[in-house]
Parts: sequence; structure tokens; C-alpha cells
Amino acid sequence: MTPPDSGPRRVLLAGGGTAGHVSPLLALADCLRRRDPDVDIVVVGTAAGLEARLVPDRGYELATIPKVPLPRRPSAELLALPGALAGAVRRAGEIIDASGAEVVVGFGGYVSTPVYLAARRRRVPIAIHEQNARAGIANKVGARLTRHVATTFAQTELAHAQVIGMPLRREIAGLDRDARRAEGRSHFGLRPELPTLLVTGGSLGAQRLNESFARSVGVLQSAGVQVLHVTGAGKEFEPATEGSTVPYVVVPYVDRMDLAYAAADAVVCRAGANTVCELTAVGLPACYVPLPIGNGEQRLNARDVVAAGGGTLTEDSEVTPAWVRDVVVPLLTDEGRLAAMAAAAEGIGERDADELLADLVVRAWRLGGRR
Repeated sequence: MTPPDSGPRRVLLAGGGTAGHVSPLLALADCLRRRDPDVDIVVVGTAAGLEARLVPDRGYELATIPKVPLPRRPSAELLALPGALAGAVRRAGEIIDASGAEVVVGFGGYVSTPVYLAARRRRVPIAIHEQNARAGIANKVGARLTRHVATTFAQTELAHAQVIGMPLRREIAGLDRDARRAEGRSHFGLRPELPTLLVTGGSLGAQRLNESFARSVGVLQSAGVQVLHVTGAGKEFEPATEGSTVPYVVVPYVDRMDLAYAAADAVVCRAGANTVCELTAVGLPACYVPLPIGNGEQRLNARDVVAAGGGTLTEDSEVTPAWVRDVVVPLLTDEGRLAAMAAAAEGIGERDADELLADLVVRAWRLGGRR
């Protein structure tokens, strides 16, 4: 760890729009503040993204710039891009000047490109972190402006990249699941002795998972498998428990994912980068169900852990009550297989990516504006 007196005192972080960008940004901010409680941190985001709530809630200053999507094909937005981008770069430059930023750290997304360009014009050093297996446009642009580039996954193709993993919240990265299992199960009203499955589709939920598991409550309870099911806000359902003493707990969201992970023996979930990295860091076996839309990056996110034996991969269309009965239930009732998968997942997990990224930021700062 770098001593506080040898690092930057004013840092600007850029990223937002989704939890995938905001979560590692906040993890780095927390790490920098642990190293030096007096460091000044300003976060650049948009007024409409998750950062508008999450950043101030965590105690950091948020400055906003206009959202400038980068169109992938000819459109009216593409014709308007030069003017919109120029305005956003001007605003980003104003924020950099006002903050006195000594280094800029970008996490991709709409706000990062203007910040990278404004920082480069001012010869303010730039560091970049790419969360996904498939790099986004903003970070592809940014990687041409600096050699201080970090990625979460080894297969990510990005100039000058070094693999460090995903910066995670300390409550997740430092979690001892065994030590906190009883606390986690008690917190959610689960029994201490039963095999426990966590089902989650992320903050928005996943319709396929919700429907298939809602129709499988009886099968799971008959097998003695208790469930903590996070449906997403407004998507809750009343499980048909039919008087069973095996809990099936349905909640719209969880604000203590550390305790949810501690309670679980396995997880059924999507394969967002943050989810994959959290589960491998804490050593949780998972049945990954990649989002069936988009550019296929969720399948890539889960590739390494599945290859290592720490998880399985299932197409969204294959998630049915029959799959729950024939695949999920046998897994949850096989202690030996669960233990082997947990060890495999933990074997590729990275708990200290926030520290590694902070070290990269310090190196960028020390080299100044040199690439």
C-alpha cells in the first residue's frame, strides 16, 4: 500500500449511468480515502444516472456534465455529436480546473470520454479501469491517451491493459462467509441448518428467473432447500408455501448483500461483471444465466469462473421449472460438489483490486502528463 504522503491529494473520478460503473468507482474512492483521509475527491457523472444518488449518499462531491452517447451507426444523434461532445468537454474542463485535479480516473460510460479529452488537453494524467470483458467505446478512446489502463478480465482487449480484477466494496471483499453464515440467515428469517439458495436478477430483477422460481417453490421446499429470492422492485410475488416449514423468502431488493452472500450456499443470477467478481471474491458457487440481449458480454464475464469449475452457464431460455428441479435442486443437495465449486470460484477471485487500482492511479500521478 502506498503511504498517504506519496499520493495525489486531489483526484477526479469519472463514470456513471449504471451500477457496473458506479460500484468500482466508489470502491476506489473509499480506498483512496482510507489511504489518505484528507484526499479531495470529486466525481463526474450525469444528473440522471445512479451516481446522482449513490455518490452523495457515500459522502463524495458530484459534478455533472451533459450525457453524450456515442452512436454506433449513422443517425441524427451522430450528426449532433460534435457539438454535444464539444460542450461536454468544455464542462469537463471547467470541473477539472475548479477541482485542481492532479489525476483523472475513468470507468467508462457516457461521461468518461469528455473527461479523458479535457484531461489530455491539460496534460492531467489519466488512469482507466474497464469493468467488462468487452471494452466499451469510451475506454477504447481513453486507452489511446494513457498507458495506465486496468481491466477486470484477462480476455479484455484494450491497449496497455493490465489485469487487476474488479474494485469491490470492503464489506464484500472482506467477507468471511463461514463466520457470518448464522448472522446472514437470521437477518433474512432463514433456518440455520438448511441448504440455502440465493436467487437474484440484480437491481431490476430478471423476469425469467422470477417466473421459473415462483413456479418451483413446492419442489424446492420438498427437497429441503430454502430460498432468498430478490425479485427487483415491484416484482415481488407471494410464494405458495402450502404450510411448509422450509422458508422461501421474497424481497424486492437487498441493501445488505454481504449478509445475503453469507447466508447462501449457491446463487442463481445474471452474469454482470460486478456480480461475477463479487461471487468469485467471496467463493460462492453460481448458476449464471447471462442476459439474453446485448452484445454477449455477460457470457464472456462468466467464462473464466465456469472454465475453472466455480459456476455453470445456462441460457435464459433454458431456465424453466424443470431446470430448477433437475439442475438446481441436485446442486444444492450435494455438499461435496458445492464445496468443490466454492473453492474453484474463490481460486480465481480477487479481493484487493481496489488497492491495485489505487496503486495504478499513484503511478499515473507520479509520471505526470507523460504517457
